[in-house]
Amino acid sequence: MNTTQNTEEIRRTFSVLVENRPGVLSIISRLFSRNGFNIDSFCSGPTTDPNLTRITIEVYADDNHANLLLAQLNKMVPVYSAKMMEPSKTIRREFVLFKCEAKKYETRNEIIQIGNIFRATVIDVSSDTLTLAMIGEESKINALQELLEPFHILELARTGNLAIERGKYTIDEKTKENIEFSYGKNVTE
Repeated sequence: MNTTQNTEEIRRTFSVLVENRPGVLSIISRLFSRNGFNIDSFCSGPTTDPNLTRITIEVYADDNHANLLLAQLNKMVPVYSAKMMEPSKTIRREFVLFKCEAKKYETRNEIIQIGNIFRATVIDVSSDTLTLAMIGEESKINALQELLEPFHILELARTGNLAIERGKYTIDEKTKENIEFSYGKNVTE
């Protein structure tokens, strides 16, 4: 067993299934702020079960603090399951909307051409603006943003990252590996 711990703060992605009821998102976010963490990204939405909400939370933390947060999440009453995602086994995507100033036909064409390179979609056009939508990795969204800045981005809206594991594993308790059960609130020993 490797006992070395990473003391460097790196981005950690937590996937959490919680009860779908009022106040739960506030309870979860308070856990992070109470422990002195600034949430870098927080995204939530419904699951196939109407009684559950899935939350993806990203913070910068070292190994010790990340494991502590995971243990505390799993002990919380409204939490059905929590998991720290391994970067190499995780798909992460973000949704973004860019509204750019585009008063001239040539400007609109340039913005559309740049958007096409990144597979962004034009979702609104007016006589003065053009709005693009894109789903992608954070690095690609940042690259598109950098290329659009000379065109004057009037508004920008980002969802934060969503994450899901590759392959057969899910956040659901039934597919968790045995070593993960030692963290849960269901431990009886």
